[in-house]
Amino acid sequence: MEYHIKASSVANNDAVIRIKESSIDFGTTSKSAETLPNPAELFLGAFASCMLKNVERFSDMMKYTYSKATVQVDAIRLEKPPKLDAINYKLTIYSEDDKLNTVLLKKNIEKFGTIYNTVKQSCTISGTINTI
Repeated sequence: MEYHIKASSVANNDAVIRIKESSIDFGTTSKSAETLPNPAELFLGAFASCMLKNVERFSDMMKYTYSKATVQVDAIRLEKPPKLDAINYKLTIYSEDDKLNTVLLKKNIEKFGTIYNTVKQSCTISGTINTI
């Protein structure tokens, strides 16, 4: 499998990522620091997206239903060297389905998540899955 994206910026302005038919604006200047996501936040967004995609994927394989899922992701950044050192997530799945096995779902996300597995090579990941 291969992935392809395009990104561009203009000097003293912000930037955009183009993926398929979507555009995602992101900040590269100080004037947008409070309004647009920065690269680290986009990275964490990819991590969260991977988790949510796998909730959907495994709902079919594990035969459970859910109405929605949300994930809160927090990260700690080191200054020297500059890198994300730890990621913590709280995945909440809205489901009343008794077939939803959160322990198995967590194992599957950790084993089969592309972004999850890429990230765990370089930083600590911890998290929980709860149902409502």
